[in-house]
Amino acid sequence: MQPALLIREAIAADIPAIRAIAEFTWPEAYGKIISEQQIRYMLDMIYNDTALLEQMQKGHQFYIAEYQDQPIGFASVSLEGEEGCKLNKLYILPDIQKTGAGKALLQEVFNYTRSKQQTRLFLQVNKENKAKDFYSKMGFVIEKEYKLDIGGGFFMDDYIMSTKV
Repeated sequence: MQPALLIREAIAADIPAIRAIAEFTWPEAYGKIISEQQIRYMLDMIYNDTALLEQMQKGHQFYIAEYQDQPIGFASVSLEGEEGCKLNKLYILPDIQKTGAGKALLQEVFNYTRSKQQTRLFLQVNKENKAKDFYSKMGFVIEKEYKLDIGGGFFMDDYIMSTKV
């Protein structure tokens, strides 16, 4: 897969593709962890056109992974002051996972982090999400537990993980 894989910076015109990938991946990633209602609530809150555009305008750098000119995944990273950079999102279509696309996106996020003269990259991941195993393999370690009330009667029960870049 690697020769035909392209990682590029996303632009506002990519918002529909980002949203479509999220809509497709979230039920698979979270369906056995959180309720269908919470998945819908979070997708509607985080991935609507206005929210995604605001994230881009606030400095969140989005990257798109394309295979044979088709969007197959995305990542988002932001500079968080003295804390370093935060990987906000990294999703690959389920049938493309374990092909190197996630690693390629993460490498671009590492490059972004270094370009901002930062040495720490951190993220939040649901405690039950199998993605935490991917992050561990990529050098991330669990720093702490993090619980957050996100409204609507829903909560996030995550780990904060980080790595040196």
